[in-house]
Amino acid sequence: MGDGILCYGALEIVGLLLLFIIMTGNATLADLPSSQLNRLQSVMNAAARLVFSARKSEHITPLLRDLHWLRVPQRIEFKLAVLAFHCLHGMAPPYLARELHRVADIDSRRRLSSASTSALDVPSTHHVMMLLSAIGDCSFGVAAALVWNTLPADVTSLSSPCLH
Repeated sequence: MGDGILCYGALEIVGLLLLFIIMTGNATLADLPSSQLNRLQSVMNAAARLVFSARKSEHITPLLRDLHWLRVPQRIEFKLAVLAFHCLHGMAPPYLARELHRVADIDSRRRLSSASTSALDVPSTHHVMMLLSAIGDCSFGVAAALVWNTLPADVTSLSSPCLH
């Protein structure tokens, strides 16, 4: 019984710290090099081992699965896709929603075949950087559009984030 309480307490503390530190800044994490993402994944793996009192030699995938934690790159993509969905359906702050544009809503691109889909316009990085003063200001619009455009049509055509 004592182990269960310790495990639950550790899960709560570690989970809250990880969610706050690693998983809240997904748009900024999208631009990190893989070496930095690997370091974040190592922290996440160590936290999972701590929660389960697992040895370093044990496989991490079952532990992450039991915690319902995605690996860092997949978590970043998931969060960007959810934020893009919220932007497109009026559920996100205007400053984020302004970053995304459907191809179908752009006059010069309405005749393209992608205009008949829910594809998002991926701004050219050169054009965006000319308009912005800080590095990274463009990362959400570019990263979210790239992730959104890789999703299957049955996902991007949903009108509600809840699956029934």
